[in-house]
Order: sequence, then structure tokens, then C-alpha cells
Amino acid sequence: MGKIGKLQKFAEVSAFGNCFESATELKGQWKSTVFKNNNPITLELACGKGEYTIGLAERFPERNFIGVDIKGNRIWKGAKYALEHQLNNVAFHRIMIGNIEDFFAPGEIDEFWITFPDPQHAKERKRLTNPMFLDRYRTIASTDAIMNLKSDSTRFYDYTKSVIYEQNLEVIADSDDIYQWAEIPEYLANIQTFYEKMWLKEGKKIKYLRYKI
Repeated sequence: MGKIGKLQKFAEVSAFGNCFESATELKGQWKSTVFKNNNPITLELACGKGEYTIGLAERFPERNFIGVDIKGNRIWKGAKYALEHQLNNVAFHRIMIGNIEDFFAPGEIDEFWITFPDPQHAKERKRLTNPMFLDRYRTIASTDAIMNLKSDSTRFYDYTKSVIYEQNLEVIADSDDIYQWAEIPEYLANIQTFYEKMWLKEGKKIKYLRYKI
């Protein structure tokens, strides 16, 4: 996409009623001010175009969903879809994940999703499931908060499992090839991001972990 297209998307995202940028004033107020209900909140980290934020919101209207990413032109697609389809349980927040505790209150988030993150093979400190990031997520997580990871990267999947083992975390589900999983949940099979479709065409196996943080 050219520069003009990106600028147009940035402008539209800034005007969308379901999009926010560095909104520290909403810390602890997402349910009451944005969603106007007391339903649990799921946060998609590095949401990109928001495929999972949108897909899950359509399937679980009794929950609230927030997609966070630093790039507004990516958020645009999911935010526009949510507005056009009147998905009132969806919001997007343009922030850096590294200071996520500045934007959400303790106990405010009930579930996390990370879908096809950059595996950061050369920079362990930037992996979104490393202990440093987990500690940040815990500052905003409810007591029984759950993390979901979906990835094509065997190295990232194995690394996350090692962190789970080291921290003695409870694993709820673990698959190194979800499409060979007889009991795969519908949403795990049928919500596919741009990257997942690309990796599947290349014959890569898709991994999944669900665990308490």
C-alpha cells in the first residue's frame, strides 16, 4: 500500500468511535465507559488487522474484546468491520505493549490472545511470551486469566513451553498441529489470520498453547 493509503487509514482510525490511542484515562474504565457492561475482557496482543479480535467477538457476544497494536493502518480493517457490522463488544487501542500496564488496571483483563507473533529468533527479550512480558500481563490480569498462543514457529512454540515449565504454569491445551487435533475448537480452526493462511499454503504446521498465566 502506498503512503497516501496509509495516511487515509490513520485519519479514519483517529475518527472511529471504537478506536483509541494511548488512552490512559480509560485505565480501569473499559467496561463502564467503552463497553457499558460488566462482561469479561479479552485482549488480543499485536492484533494486526484484528482478525481474531473480530472473529471471537462475533462468536462470543457475551464477552468484550480489545485489539492492541502500534500500527493504526493495521487496526483500520478490523475497526471498520466492527463498525459496519455493529459489533459493540469490540474496541481497538493503539499502544506499545511494552508499557501495557499504563493503560489497563489490575484485574481488568480476563484472557489474552497472541496470534502469529514475530518469533524474534535473535532477540529473546522481544518475544511476547517471555517472563518479562508475562509479568506485565499479570499486572492487568484477573486471578484466573488465560493466555492463548497460535503460531507457525516451532522455535517460538518450544520457547513458550519452556517458560511455562520454568514457571510451573497450568497448561489447559497443547497441540503442535491443530489441524490434526480431533477436538479442535471451532474458532481455532475457522478464524484464520492473513499469516496463518499464508503459512498453511506453505505446508507449515500450526501450533497452539492455552495456559494460565
